[in-house]
Amino acid sequence: MPELPEVETTLRGIAPSLTGQTVAALQVHQGRLRWPVPTELTEKLALQPLLHLRRRAKYLLLDFPTGTLIIHLGMSGSLRILPVDTPRKKHDHIDLITTQGQTLRYHDPRRFGAWLWTEDTAENHPLLNHLGPEPLDDAFDANWLLQQAKNRKIPLKTLIMDNKVVVGVGNIYANESLFLAGLHPNMAAKDLNSTQAERWVMIIKQVLAKAIEQGGTTLRDFYNADGQAGYFKQHLYVYGRTGLACQVCGTRLEKMIIQQRASVFCPQCQPLITKR
Repeated sequence: MPELPEVETTLRGIAPSLTGQTVAALQVHQGRLRWPVPTELTEKLALQPLLHLRRRAKYLLLDFPTGTLIIHLGMSGSLRILPVDTPRKKHDHIDLITTQGQTLRYHDPRRFGAWLWTEDTAENHPLLNHLGPEPLDDAFDANWLLQQAKNRKIPLKTLIMDNKVVVGVGNIYANESLFLAGLHPNMAAKDLNSTQAERWVMIIKQVLAKAIEQGGTTLRDFYNADGQAGYFKQHLYVYGRTGLACQVCGTRLEKMIIQQRASVFCPQCQPLITKR
């Protein structure tokens, strides 16, 4: 699934070509996504200039004079800028065509993504109005994290993947940041101290910034807006490496399931510490 760095990479790939362009047409070839593409969307976007593109969590927000197009890439979605006459491939479901002869093409084999429309402030939409701070913003700091962890018995892994606590720290980057911070994924959130919180927040920001800089993480389905695979995967310490030797101490990496998600960790570098 595309995570925050992959979505940010996509945004940076498509924004220069689309900002300020006018929509000539919207062609919906397959509208049965996670939620049906609104039938009125084609009419609403026609001849509207695209004022601005931005990201909130894993949602891409395309601002027009009369509203905002909300796009989510789901499990396997991708967006590419192509000449309008580029032949469609299987699973190419939507074309947003500009008057300049380009198309923003949406490809999604699993169809778990979304194209939605709101005429309200986008941040008030039910999919966005409950979200916590962005991980790279100053609002996400050790004090905020400690407030969210206070008196909670849930695992640290569960805490950091809660979008009400912070957005965009998905499974890959949760695994990696916990390892680099020396924190066991199953440690109770209430046991997190201020020193650990400071270090963990710093590492989360560093890991995500590095992933964005290097184009995201190469997984089975992710390609950026230029059609190139991301290449942060070569820098992963624990994710996807169950049973292999820890790159720091050589201990065999182990896996446990937390909230139905695989958590890979080093029992030596990430000891489980509990308060007594």
